[in-house]
Amino acid sequence: MEARAVAVDLVDGVQKGRLLDALLDKGSAAERYQRLDPRDRGLARAIVGYALRRHGQIDDAVGRFLTRPLPDDAGTLKAVIAVSAAQIMFMDVADHAAVALGVELAGADKAAMPFKGVVNAVLRRVSENKATILAEQDAITLNTPAWLMERWSANYGTDVARDIAAMNAFEPTLDLTVKSDPDGWAARLGGIKLPNGSVRLPVTGAVEKIDGYEEGGWWVQDAAATLPVHLLGDVKGKKVVDLCAAPGGKTAQLAALGADVTAIDVSYHRLQRLERNLYRLGLKANLVKADATEWLGGTFDMVLLDAPCTATGTLRRHPDGAVGKKPADVPTLAAVQRRLIDQAIRMLRPGGLLVYSTCSLEPEEGQDQIRRLRLIEAPLDLVPVTADEVFGLSEIVTPEGFVRTLPSHLKQEEARLSGLDGFFAARLRRQ
Repeated sequence: MEARAVAVDLVDGVQKGRLLDALLDKGSAAERYQRLDPRDRGLARAIVGYALRRHGQIDDAVGRFLTRPLPDDAGTLKAVIAVSAAQIMFMDVADHAAVALGVELAGADKAAMPFKGVVNAVLRRVSENKATILAEQDAITLNTPAWLMERWSANYGTDVARDIAAMNAFEPTLDLTVKSDPDGWAARLGGIKLPNGSVRLPVTGAVEKIDGYEEGGWWVQDAAATLPVHLLGDVKGKKVVDLCAAPGGKTAQLAALGADVTAIDVSYHRLQRLERNLYRLGLKANLVKADATEWLGGTFDMVLLDAPCTATGTLRRHPDGAVGKKPADVPTLAAVQRRLIDQAIRMLRPGGLLVYSTCSLEPEEGQDQIRRLRLIEAPLDLVPVTADEVFGLSEIVTPEGFVRTLPSHLKQEEARLSGLDGFFAARLRRQ
């Protein structure tokens, strides 16, 4: 019951405009989530994942049995129904139990309590008709915001857009960056080694319970997220600044490869988490709390800028984005990226390398930023990426020499082991 109550609080927070990562970082929901035992924590996270990834299908199913829209001022009512319907439609939970628990959750909230009868009736109807409902639904269209489908279709073609959206409906794999011996770790953990050396595992339980966590043998990082560091080449002994560093996978990569790395992030809380992870891994970096658009701490041989973005390439990993992102977010964040790039140029010594990346599928946050640099005659030359530099994955290299990964890339024999986060990356040299 407590796992489901926590799931309701998290989904309610997302429905009301908050980011899931922020809800899990601090606050009452985060504290309750951390107090759960690992098994219940995994259950809560799975329920939240289904409720958000399949939100369009859930809304469609519930809406079929409502005579009027659910009120906005009924506390957690909408989240209770979403969490319960997710279990009925997509999880291995007995329908009668999901209905009963949903009614109990509604009864635990004063504002939602008057609607217990509605909860009971709607969930029972969903349960009785779920096979027909699922057969009639176009999951891709329902679960993907129309504005994103339109963008992806225009930029990548309709078929690729549907492939991207289809991947976003499923929980992603767990990719690990290992400090050494990826073949050995793949065998030890029952995973597969990817071309970039990451070890990929199917969906699993609590990360801290996986073999090798305590000894610091690896850290969690999507395979696509490792590529920007690889584009820097040999970083050993080089002064490298990682701007907007948290959650810290790239900082760890740089440190493990022998760089003299400075990691900048505006959030003290996220830097604390990064510091703990580096300690677990036995790695060192200079951590600085600062706004990277304003910080000037000297010049560097290399600058890695993985900029804040709409994160539309990571919706399978952060499904709250499909609920909360809006078209206006694209130009707003593109403006932030421009300021960060301009600052990165000031930090870079002549001849030094800048790698700019985002986990967005939107051109304004990717190739358009690089084209702007040419228009303003910024003192940077593009250094095109070749397929050999990205482990022979020619499908992710564009004709201009950029890296562009899509969630539908890196297909494996086992479908559950397929996919990548959607990333853009470009490499430039300071004149």
